[in-house]
Amino acid sequence: MKNASTRRFGIALVAASALLLTACSSSSETAASSAPTAAETNGSECAPESMQTLTTGKLAIATGEPAYYPWVIDDKPESGAGFESAVAYAVAAQLGFAAEDVSWVRTTFDGAITPGAKDFDFNLQQFSITEERKAAVDFSSPYYSAPQAIVSYTGSPIEGKTTIEELKGAKLGAGVGTTSLDAIKTVFGSEPQAFNDNAAAVAALKNGQIDGIVVDLPTAFYLSGVEVEGGIIVGQLPSTGDGDNFGLLLSKGSPITACVSQAVDDIRASGELDEITAKWLSTEAGAPVLK
Repeated sequence: MKNASTRRFGIALVAASALLLTACSSSSETAASSAPTAAETNGSECAPESMQTLTTGKLAIATGEPAYYPWVIDDKPESGAGFESAVAYAVAAQLGFAAEDVSWVRTTFDGAITPGAKDFDFNLQQFSITEERKAAVDFSSPYYSAPQAIVSYTGSPIEGKTTIEELKGAKLGAGVGTTSLDAIKTVFGSEPQAFNDNAAAVAALKNGQIDGIVVDLPTAFYLSGVEVEGGIIVGQLPSTGDGDNFGLLLSKGSPITACVSQAVDDIRASGELDEITAKWLSTEAGAPVLK
């Protein structure tokens, strides 16, 4: 996997503080050029010169301080490398903003979701859309729905398995009361081992009691990078759209929420969003989708 040292260092910092390419690749350019922009779709109100951004004709986008793999590579969102960085530039382009008209702002996670004025036009750092948060901020249409994934370790009985069929019969565990536990039953047809929390599941994995842990993909990046020695992501389950939905966060009542949502919908409809997801959360991240 590329940027392994960066990945482990970055995710470790996340645990300590919060626990848990270029901007336009050739494929993105093709998708963006073939689809109408949000400005074209919605008329002049969504054109850069008409949108009520903080600075007319410019777009201020926020992310975390620092921002981590695989969401942003090497803490450089301006490079366009990493899933959320690539999504940000794709949305900007769909709205009609050139890359040079985009600037980046850094915020804390908690600071971004609190009510009040913002120093950004929109922010993305894996904000799950919830009713509670929607009382304080706006969200765009979802740009990502977190699938389930299997965490194991180098040399485990399930390392190298690439299909759901091959994993039937594997000893898998998950947290009690989670959708991950349900996924083991429905997808693999096996009876999972239930654990009170991820720490207990990791201990069981280290002791050889189970072959793998099923969690949502963002948690899988953390567990495999920090908690499990020699950790790997065996694969991610095909997305059902039932996971946590991430949205671009805007200030409450933002005048550009509708335009930003339309831009997200447009890059999804064109297939560009799927291309970005496959690149940065599967191929580059070493988390292949199980067949």
